[in-house]
Amino acid sequence: MIDLARLTAALDLHLPSVLRWAGAVARRMRMYNIALEGKQSGSANTDALTLADLTVQELVVGALRDCDPLFRKCRIEAEETTGDLDRFATDAPYTIALDPIDGTKQYRDKTGNGWCQILTVRSEPTVHYSLVYLPEQGTEGYWVRACAGTVTSGPDDLSRPADQVVAALPRRSPAAPAADGGPKSIYLIGFQQRERERAALVSAAGLNGVPADDAPSAIYHLLAEGQFAGSLIHSPNIYDFPASLQIARALGGDSVWTDTGESVHFRELWMDERAGMLRLPRIVATSPDRAVLKTLCDVAQGWSPFRYDS
Repeated sequence: MIDLARLTAALDLHLPSVLRWAGAVARRMRMYNIALEGKQSGSANTDALTLADLTVQELVVGALRDCDPLFRKCRIEAEETTGDLDRFATDAPYTIALDPIDGTKQYRDKTGNGWCQILTVRSEPTVHYSLVYLPEQGTEGYWVRACAGTVTSGPDDLSRPADQVVAALPRRSPAAPAADGGPKSIYLIGFQQRERERAALVSAAGLNGVPADDAPSAIYHLLAEGQFAGSLIHSPNIYDFPASLQIARALGGDSVWTDTGESVHFRELWMDERAGMLRLPRIVATSPDRAVLKTLCDVAQGWSPFRYDS
């Protein structure tokens, strides 16, 4: 049996340094032409792939393999194929999920600095631990951590050990509800060629729909710090999305399927062969604000539940 408290303590001890080192490698590699072909889903954001994705995953998976034997008792799901993935359990109550570079298109095209690295731990019902590192956000990088019902975030400080910086991050509280002047921006992705149309419908409902291509960066720190009100995602993948779910729940909200209003769980997954990714089914709304969730569910009623519906 895996003790969750011990598992998260081990992650807090080892993973901040690992993500910081891997982020430094990715920053250096970004200076060169490292684009790769491989994914054929038809979505530019999904299909972007670089040598840095593969290298960072190799580094982080190797660290998980070596730093603490408890990590190998977990299942592992990583967005790419690199790393010693066969060393991890095939049947376990907890799954470590890894996105080596979230926001690869922005990273590859050098259009912004909001790309990040994400590691989460989940069980079938929910997400228990999230650590997000944005290596080029701010002066020296930026952290977001969620665990045990709390969310912390803040800038990195390279003069101090990474685990100490993460341990001292300030705690975040729920933002004001959108109806009372709080955040209204909603991040949309996964709607193929209809994202701007869907974003316009969200805006017409009184929020501010933001297609993925227009987002300033990865939204994890924006969600944690009340600058975004949530997201609306068609069939989110299980490598990056769980961090948003945990942030929203820790701040008093939820992630729900828009067609039923049911809280998201991880008992129903499907393999997107076009993108080579495990995904949740249907459309998912996420927000710390339950009134925003209701609005998003209302807006999305009748939209196709199939990601590649023609």
